[in-house]
Amino acid sequence: MSTSTEQFADVSATTLLRFATAGSVDDGKSTLVGRLLHDSKSVLTDQLEAVEAASIQRGQDAPDLALLTDGLRAEREQGITIDVAYRYFATARRRFILADTPGHVQYTRNMVTGASTAELAVVLVDARNGVVEQTRRHAAVAALLRVPHVVLAVNKMDLVDYAEPVFAAIAEEFTTYASELGVPEITAIPISALAGDNVVEPSANMDWYGGPTVLEHLETVPVSHDLTACHARFPVQYVIRPQTAEHPDYRGYAGQIAAGAFRVGEEITVLPSGRTSTITAIDALGTGLGSNTAVDIAWAPQSVTIRLADDIDISRGDLLAPSGDAPATSQDVEATVCHVADQPLTVGQRVLLKHTTRTVKAIVKEIPSRLTLDDLSQHPNPGQLVANDIGRVRVRTAEPLALDAYADSRRTGSFLLIDPADGTTLAAGMAGESFATAKAVAAGDDEDGWDF
Repeated sequence: MSTSTEQFADVSATTLLRFATAGSVDDGKSTLVGRLLHDSKSVLTDQLEAVEAASIQRGQDAPDLALLTDGLRAEREQGITIDVAYRYFATARRRFILADTPGHVQYTRNMVTGASTAELAVVLVDARNGVVEQTRRHAAVAALLRVPHVVLAVNKMDLVDYAEPVFAAIAEEFTTYASELGVPEITAIPISALAGDNVVEPSANMDWYGGPTVLEHLETVPVSHDLTACHARFPVQYVIRPQTAEHPDYRGYAGQIAAGAFRVGEEITVLPSGRTSTITAIDALGTGLGSNTAVDIAWAPQSVTIRLADDIDISRGDLLAPSGDAPATSQDVEATVCHVADQPLTVGQRVLLKHTTRTVKAIVKEIPSRLTLDDLSQHPNPGQLVANDIGRVRVRTAEPLALDAYADSRRTGSFLLIDPADGTTLAAGMAGESFATAKAVAAGDDEDGWDF
């Protein structure tokens, strides 16, 4: 790999962390996020003044930091989080993109959205209630989405007198459960988001805890953004044919590189047709087709236009991959899905399957099993999946697709099932095996800790 590519990956790895928060209703997610923003001095003065005014109107003596993220009127009135709230903040050591996801069961689908691009998930637990069903559901979703780092934040420790045995019991139960799902790294931290214990500053009330605060862990957890190490994949989004006097023969294929790197002179295969050609030029965003020059190499997640030596019938939805590392195409897709729609997903149902930039007609041929969250057993042949269910499906598509296993690529191994009648998203799918096994992780089969 070129030096410039390595430098690009290294800079990203040391400066940016995408993470999501999750937990049951009233576990204190929004308060934790508000505390992080407030104590790390990432809140503007006018924002804090607005929160203070809103808190006074609600009859509260102190500012309700949860209002820093709960921006919808319905959220403030009900005191819950409904939508995914994205927040951007930074410290001297790292920049952060945070997705605060809802806790209600009916909004679990929003956690799938928030955690799909996260490198770390913070799962909150109320110290008084311990691990509940929604905690297990969030752990399962994080494992299914291959989030490489999970933090268990045992909140409201002030309401259990900061008792170490309470924290230890919850941490052991959750760690055992998440390990069985194959989560490679679990860090448990006792906190009080309301009082600020162990969020940004260490707690004087829990001298028995010697680990990092939440912010310290977020600042130091190792995160890899080197998508250049993944299988190179380029979904075609748009075909550029200006056919002008200045560029009469220009034919370029534009899109965003999903993973890996592409070089001029490299032989590629166009999928699903299987035709091959050679890359003659790569125009990076803002270059080529004008006054600027082309580049010799491009890597994920750059947006580029690729030109080929041969005039091949290529259109939106096709996938370019190195000929020596091209995925197999198939019309039979076996995957694990998180069902997110109110209406059930049933055997025999006709759907649309959207994979990268390609959308094809499909039919649900079989639903072999549904996951039981209590003991992680598989309920065979449920016949349908309802909202928030996690299950295995087999789908037959009208046209061949070039899917990678989700374990190899979160970007080209994922897809959506869509209702063709109204465009509603029915399920988020992950191709291939569902969860990594704890045995496989312990054996080092996932040496990179799912950082892909």
